[in-house]
Amino acid sequence: MERYLALELVSTIRHDGDGGVTDDLGDASALTAWVREHLPEAGGLTADDTSLRDVLALRRAVRALFARAVAPGPPSSADARRLMPAGEALAHLNAAAARVPVAPRLVWDAGRAPVTRLEPGAEPADPAARIVAELARAAVDFLAGPERERLRACTAPRCVRYFVKSHGRQEWCKPSCGNRARVARHYRRHHPEAAQS
Repeated sequence: MERYLALELVSTIRHDGDGGVTDDLGDASALTAWVREHLPEAGGLTADDTSLRDVLALRRAVRALFARAVAPGPPSSADARRLMPAGEALAHLNAAAARVPVAPRLVWDAGRAPVTRLEPGAEPADPAARIVAELARAAVDFLAGPERERLRACTAPRCVRYFVKSHGRQEWCKPSCGNRARVARHYRRHHPEAAQS
């Protein structure tokens, strides 16, 4: 399965296995570990509270744009009630990508497919700014690329992930979600009184 950095970022919010949601970027040390795993070329960034706040704000914007990309399908259940407005998310993503000397800018007009334009950006002040810009550029590339058409929100009970559909009949992000969805469907069919309550 091909890995997409933008998808990896939004997948840091996930089902915790107990009916709740967990955040893999819960503190600066968790962000440091995640960056070292996913961006080894970052040169050993040690995240602080400011870089954590910047990455979490970017993740929120990217999740809002992922929700826009899967529409008219439903967004991830983790985002459904608290989505950042699409215009604000787009502005935030583009500002984050502009933290590097030359930055891609995502342009997504209503009724049109998104496109990328390269524009001058600001000189990054520190390694954390480069990380945020790199993550933003990965999201711009993903959303302006062909993978956006195959992006889906997993519909399995309690799952909050987005995934890239790899074949025509794929409905869930991973086999365990498919199993959970089938068990839930079987239960609803055989216990209709539970579905009504």
